[in-house]
Amino acid sequence: MLDIKDFSIFENHSNFDFKGFLLKIASYWKWFLASLIIAFTIAYQVNIRKEKIYAMQTMISIKEESNPFFTSNTSLVFNWGGISDQVNGISTILQSRSHNELVVSKLQFYIDYFQQGKYNLIDAYGAVPFYLNIDKSKGQLTNTLISIKFLSENEYEIRIPFENSSVSLIDYTTNTYSKTNVQPVEFIKRYKVGEQVVLPFLNWKLQINDNPGFYKGNEYFVRFNDFNGTVSRYKGVNVDSDDKGGSILTLSMQGTNKARMVEYLNATVRMLIKIQLDGKNQFANNTIRFIDSTLVAMEGQLKQTGNELKTFRKDKNVYDIEAGGAKFSDQIMNFDVERDQISRKIAYYNSLKTYLNNSVDYSRLPAPSVAGIEDPNIVVNVSKIIALSTQRSEMAYAVKSDKIFKDFDNQMRAVKDVLLENIATAKSSLLYDLSMVNAKIGEAESTVKKLPEEQQELLKIKRKYDLNDNIYTEFLQKRNEAEIVKAFNLSDIHFIDPAKDIGGGLIGPKTSVNYVLALFLGILVPLLFVFGIFFINNSIQNTEDINKLTQIPLIGVIGVNKGNVNLAVFDKPKSALSESFRAIRSSLQFLYKKQQVSGSKTLMITSSISGEGKTFCSINIATIFALSEKKTVIIGLDLRKPRLADEFNLSNQIGVVNYLIKQKTLSEIINPTEIPNLDVILSGPIPPNPSELIISEAMKELIEELKQKYDYIILDTPPVGLVSDALELVQYADVTLYIVRQNYTKKDMITLLNTRVKRGELNNTSIVLNGYENKAKYGTAYGYGYGVYSNGYHEEEVKPGFIKSLSNKFNKK
Repeated sequence: MLDIKDFSIFENHSNFDFKGFLLKIASYWKWFLASLIIAFTIAYQVNIRKEKIYAMQTMISIKEESNPFFTSNTSLVFNWGGISDQVNGISTILQSRSHNELVVSKLQFYIDYFQQGKYNLIDAYGAVPFYLNIDKSKGQLTNTLISIKFLSENEYEIRIPFENSSVSLIDYTTNTYSKTNVQPVEFIKRYKVGEQVVLPFLNWKLQINDNPGFYKGNEYFVRFNDFNGTVSRYKGVNVDSDDKGGSILTLSMQGTNKARMVEYLNATVRMLIKIQLDGKNQFANNTIRFIDSTLVAMEGQLKQTGNELKTFRKDKNVYDIEAGGAKFSDQIMNFDVERDQISRKIAYYNSLKTYLNNSVDYSRLPAPSVAGIEDPNIVVNVSKIIALSTQRSEMAYAVKSDKIFKDFDNQMRAVKDVLLENIATAKSSLLYDLSMVNAKIGEAESTVKKLPEEQQELLKIKRKYDLNDNIYTEFLQKRNEAEIVKAFNLSDIHFIDPAKDIGGGLIGPKTSVNYVLALFLGILVPLLFVFGIFFINNSIQNTEDINKLTQIPLIGVIGVNKGNVNLAVFDKPKSALSESFRAIRSSLQFLYKKQQVSGSKTLMITSSISGEGKTFCSINIATIFALSEKKTVIIGLDLRKPRLADEFNLSNQIGVVNYLIKQKTLSEIINPTEIPNLDVILSGPIPPNPSELIISEAMKELIEELKQKYDYIILDTPPVGLVSDALELVQYADVTLYIVRQNYTKKDMITLLNTRVKRGELNNTSIVLNGYENKAKYGTAYGYGYGVYSNGYHEEEVKPGFIKSLSNKFNKK
């Protein structure tokens, strides 16, 4: 039947031992120190190997600039929808793929220039003494480092380590890839500066910069990168608007090469200015193109009528003929000019209507002023639809949102509908005016018919010539106006602070952050390790662990034996270790007195498992008693795994087993030692039935005989947690010492000890903590001295050197 004492295993479940955890952390201080050294070393190496990161920026303003030559008569400029719309549009353009493609292509930033630094290759753009003029229409070796070493100021050597039999080429005209075969060896060839390099995988001409400095013997590297990948990197330019001024934009970049960033930031703004100015000039260009095509036709007509007039005047008295029809000529001329103006307006409206109905790109519409149209509704709406069409085409590569394009389409459709209504209204009015002018011309022509035929003929030819000349002159005037407007158009984008390297700009690497991270990780890693050990390790660590787990008294704490022999007390009787055994002796004498034991006294020493120091404690407790002039004997009753013979340099051929089987007498198995008053009885040969021998009557007789001869009998028994032999010897012991070893004995073993004590299997039991070492070094362990206050009372233990420590460990093995 189960005894309620069997359930003691559920007792003594303690909470988290924070103090013990801190002591455990302190005991591993060397680990923390090593971890911090490693972490800071890594951080230092990372910091010195990282390239420095710089930040460059440029500031621009957006201000709607009006052309000083713009008048209501020219109507050749338009805006982009106000400043706020321009800011949003410009921010989008600056980060668009199409815009950055233009800048990268212009600067040839798909070519990297490197120089070998102390730890790695560094971007040497702006610092290399040369530049490459490449043939974009031919393939260039891509994604491979090409060494360029200058043998002299005018000669250089190319080195390319080919590892495969084929390499990849890129054609920067079409941005397409191809393959070519090569020999898988290192390619080496020399060229003159300025000489055209024509190879299946390279096509360039190397030129030296102005003021290149000294470069003879220097080695540089170049690399041709993927065009689209390069553009993607530069699309990341940051565009921020000023909170105080909505029309101020700040462009910034981060990178390792300041010269490259300065060049790119300024180039991207200059490209933007060009694009924006081209947009502003779109109206003027459309008008000039329309006028030029009209002038070509009018020039032919003017030449033809001029020739007719010249032929008619030949051999005639022109003055007499002209005099008769002069008054009619001026009158009809005015009517013809008026009719031509109305006809051109109607023709423009018809053309505009057809264009609006049949096209989706309205960016090439000519200005209404070319037809003399000054209707503000027509002028404003044509300008608006051209602006919307231009913006939509600019955003084609920058924006992937269908909603934005639908918004543009809806706005253009609305403007187009309004324009069509305006055209219909204006045409009806113009057709009425045209009919009125035609009626006036008809009346004038009927009067002219009354003139002589020669006057009628001259009037007809001169009328045609004057009309063509008037139209031609008018168009020339409008073309000049368009050219003036175009020449004096101003971009709405202006540099406030162009990007410039004025020193500084360093933003990384964040060395302080790396060191803080090193400090954090240097502490965290060993802390987690110790934390894991603290929870995984279920062994006894200190006296507090014992006090929490059991009510059995702890009568002594024994430190670590750092000597070469286990006879620590005899070897160094004044050491702190010897004092801890003397403290145990005093406690044992108190226990004997409390139990009123007189005469010979027995002491059984056991433990949970092997290796906890039973034999070490047995011989040193026995030595303490012997040195106090008490006759003491140690009996090696660990018949399965004897150790005493090794400690005293004796032979284990004869021992207690021989006595128990009646082979030897007591006097024959007793071995004197070099320690006065201390004898040893070894276990003898290992028997097949150790438990039966221990419970035999002969054991009882042995103990009785020994009590007649000795003051103290020390029983060195096997571990009680492994075999039952020690439990059979409890009946002979006045006191039982249970040895617990720091960082070795499991806490569960204390629970089993409690069970055995409650069952009465062990009597008069006390605990000794063996092998205790206070690694935190906040003082010396209990029973092991009192730190600096023990000076003069104990022998100072000089720590052996490194080589001596290794020798001692080797000897112990």
